Amino acid sequence: MKPQIIPSLLVGLAGSAFAGAPLLTTPAPEADAFANAITPISNPTFQGNALPQTNVHAIYMYHQLPNTISAAGTQVDLGGDVNVFAVQLEYAFNERISLIATKDGYVDMNPDQTLSDSDGFANLAAGLKYAFIYDPVSQFVLSGSAVLEVPTGNREVYQGYGDGAVNLIASALKLHNGWQFSGSVGTRLPFDGSEESTTGFLSSHISYHVTEKFIPLVELNWFRVLSDGEGQGASLGQVLEFDGLDLMNFGSVNGRENKDTVTLAAGARYKLTDRVNVGAAYEIPLTAEEDGLTASRLTVDLVWTF
Repeated sequence: MKPQIIPSLLVGLAGSAFAGAPLLTTPAPEADAFANAITPISNPTFQGNALPQTNVHAIYMYHQLPNTISAAGTQVDLGGDVNVFAVQLEYAFNERISLIATKDGYVDMNPDQTLSDSDGFANLAAGLKYAFIYDPVSQFVLSGSAVLEVPTGNREVYQGYGDGAVNLIASALKLHNGWQFSGSVGTRLPFDGSEESTTGFLSSHISYHVTEKFIPLVELNWFRVLSDGEGQGASLGQVLEFDGLDLMNFGSVNGRENKDTVTLAAGARYKLTDRVNVGAAYEIPLTAEEDGLTASRLTVDLVWTF
């Protein structure tokens, strides 16, 4: 190599380095550490993604009601189904904090016996989510959410009772070699304890990227009535021996007679693109179905992240 070429080469390399051009390879951006994180499917009203991100989450539920339910000291015939259509929204101001709208939608109830067919809108709920721990290196996020639910819904579908409630939720997310471990725990605190019960929940999620696009998942949900209502809201609150789970709260006088409900959901997500994925999960109760309102539930959703 000619001597005069060497200084020119060194100057060129130095200029590239100071300009930020890579000499070999460039590490992936921190945001890419969570590129494989997915949103849980079951219990969408309370369980979410711990990661703050801007997205639209469209949800459809086909919920089958038990043939009989525990009420007024006996078994009352019910059966039928409930259809729910909803859209959740989230806007991330940065990687730490986001504005979330977690509850809305339209409810169509079709009982076979005892109750009449009805339909109407659900309550509205929105709040803030903040990531107390945001660690791209270890692919771990721990966040907290405070959500205000207002009684805007129709009473025909057991919404609109009480003075509203606040949902306090902690969520965690951990990614590792294609696996995702995540979960949420929290409580729903009504402002009027005479019309609505105080409830808590714990939801967990495990999934694995079998391929880049296909991700099977399993989720477990535990709901508990922490404090009975006084049955001054929905009329069913006077006779039911349990209370609602994620969507409805009856303020049941005897809700703690069957205070625990546990459900298991299994399904999968499929990535249509880097920003759009669809999911489906089938859910069944592990506790006695007559001691709640769930015989089974199919949830289908679409998440668009941008």
